[in-house]
Amino acid sequence: MTLLPLIAATFFIVAGGPFGLEDIVCKAGYAGAILILLVTPLLWSLPTALMVSELASALPEEGGYYVWVTRAMGRFWGFQEAWLSLAGSLFDMAIYPTLFVAYLGHFAPALAAGGRGFGIGVALVAACAAWNLLGAKAVGAASVAMGVLLLGPFVVLACAALFQHAHAGAPAVPLRRVDLLGGILVAMWNYMGWDNSSTIAGEVDRPRRTYPLAMLGAVLLVAGTYVIPIAAVAATGLDPNRWATGGWADVARAVPRNPAAGAALAFAITLGGMLGAAGTMNALTMALSRLPAVMAEDGFLPKALAKRHRRTGAPWAAILACSVVWALCLGLTFVKLIMLDVLLTGLSILLEFAALAALRLREPALPRPYRVPGGLFGAFAIGVPPLALLVLTVIRNRAEPVGPINALELGALLIVLGVVIYFAAPRRDS
Repeated sequence: MTLLPLIAATFFIVAGGPFGLEDIVCKAGYAGAILILLVTPLLWSLPTALMVSELASALPEEGGYYVWVTRAMGRFWGFQEAWLSLAGSLFDMAIYPTLFVAYLGHFAPALAAGGRGFGIGVALVAACAAWNLLGAKAVGAASVAMGVLLLGPFVVLACAALFQHAHAGAPAVPLRRVDLLGGILVAMWNYMGWDNSSTIAGEVDRPRRTYPLAMLGAVLLVAGTYVIPIAAVAATGLDPNRWATGGWADVARAVPRNPAAGAALAFAITLGGMLGAAGTMNALTMALSRLPAVMAEDGFLPKALAKRHRRTGAPWAAILACSVVWALCLGLTFVKLIMLDVLLTGLSILLEFAALAALRLREPALPRPYRVPGGLFGAFAIGVPPLALLVLTVIRNRAEPVGPINALELGALLIVLGVVIYFAAPRRDS
């Protein structure tokens, strides 16, 4: 995979377009949403992207962050890194079929009604698994094409909002329910996933040079596609309470003066939402399926999961196994999925920052084509802002019920389960 496909795949792994931002607007308003979307990447995305740039260029091996943490801190912490990432993926990978069905329901409610929505979600998981069997290069090429198609309607929407002023002069409407922490949590999810592209390092062309450039390009692309459309719609004065999960189509319908143009734009953005969900699911299937394959090679999982396609090199057994588990996890609401995903995946990211600092101490002579600025102090300090945001996640998760317990308690149970599984598993040679 070369630079442009890697940027496109990273874009889908992290974002997949502005879809999923709607909840930030209805929780924080336009000004609050724009502020959150500008500050969050500085405290969350940029530190992570810099960390990934250093470690992926220094250790460009398949398995990515699992390899980094294992080398820096040992097999126990490497296993916990992989466990947290895979446990978080159970909730993360249920989000994209949920969004896909939500956007489909906007223009074809009957198709997504009842149990048909679940069936469509399962079909999306299966389609992404089939595409991934073609290999990483095929996924990268698809990401480039889908990225162009899904962003086109948002360019039109931003222009319509800025130049037509459909609601110019409308009085500001107060929010019915303010939830700034909830908005920050959603933003963290929308800016999360930079490390996932590292798991395919063994399939990237000149990874030591390509990864730092891909991280820079993807950060700029994601931030721009998030802030510009919301800022443009904010100029129209559209009621922020009208925003809801999967609601970009309703926003697009309300902005143009011409109802026919609004309907056409809403249809195009709905298709873009479906493309964004499918593209993200496709790219993450590629990234996450490499984890169990490498863990199987290390003896943590059955050797059968390490089997690869003879022609494409894709870990077909791991792809199929992951897809089956993800399909079984469809069902929780969007916000609950995000909270559990951010908690578990956020902790795995903190382990990666710890690996960055540990490798600076233990292997100062390791060749690093890119280094996080600030020397040893910079390697430690760069993890502080993500840690602060994760503390906010813990606070917010205590308020979200998941059955008889809250999201924080469920997340804690999954974390403890990873430790239990490691020590309960048969001893393997290191």
